[in-house]
Amino acid sequence: MTVRLGIALLAMLGTAMAAAQPAKPKTMAPTVAERMKAEIVRAYPHDRAAFTQGLVLDGGRLYESTGLVGRSSLRETELGTGRVIRKVDVAPPIFAEGLALVGDRLIQLTWQNERALVYDRSTFAKQGELTYRGEGWGLCRDGDSLLMSDGSANLTVRRPTDFSIVRTIAVTLDGQPLDHLNELECAEGAVYANVWTRDVIVRIDPASGRVTHRIDAMNLLSPLERQNPDQVLNGIAYDATDKTFLVTGKLWPKLFRVRFVPAR
Repeated sequence: MTVRLGIALLAMLGTAMAAAQPAKPKTMAPTVAERMKAEIVRAYPHDRAAFTQGLVLDGGRLYESTGLVGRSSLRETELGTGRVIRKVDVAPPIFAEGLALVGDRLIQLTWQNERALVYDRSTFAKQGELTYRGEGWGLCRDGDSLLMSDGSANLTVRRPTDFSIVRTIAVTLDGQPLDHLNELECAEGAVYANVWTRDVIVRIDPASGRVTHRIDAMNLLSPLERQNPDQVLNGIAYDATDKTFLVTGKLWPKLFRVRFVPAR
């Protein structure tokens, strides 16, 4: 009897202890990004010699940053014709990258030179430089902050005044880190990013870092218009007047006005 009573007490004790254990949280499956595609509204001529790194559209004026050492520049172009209205060259050894507009200042990143070049928007006169550590790829303005990419799966939120880092956003696609984030565009509370070497644009929730939409842009430039492997998608700007996007690429002969629509 004593043995049986002991076994029963142990069983009851084990049951009570198990009941007292906190429930293990359920593992939630990552939310899958919605699939979209770029629907062409209109195509415009684009300088096929421009190694496009960044686009900014403001008040109907299109600004573009181009890269490569010895060929980097800041320019304003006429959207309808692709004509370069004005341009300032960036001297070697600088390789220019992404571009953002903050008030009356245009801020142009450099790839491995660890400095951002600051220009007066009206005159293109250089006003100074900002410094940062590491590589610079893409840049966009989100309210009072700048968001910057460096080719990794992380975006940094920075102060426009001194480029100091406020926080870092880890970007994931379907639960996995998404690297090679390149040119950025901040629009309607989201961040749109080109993915380097891929005909893909992603829409990122800046609060969580999660990619909410994956946009296929393979239909933009035809195979006949792609003359070398350097002609990758790069350059995106939002037009709030009709809620479309302007999209182009490095050495592309065209710039496209597109809408992002559900893929079917």
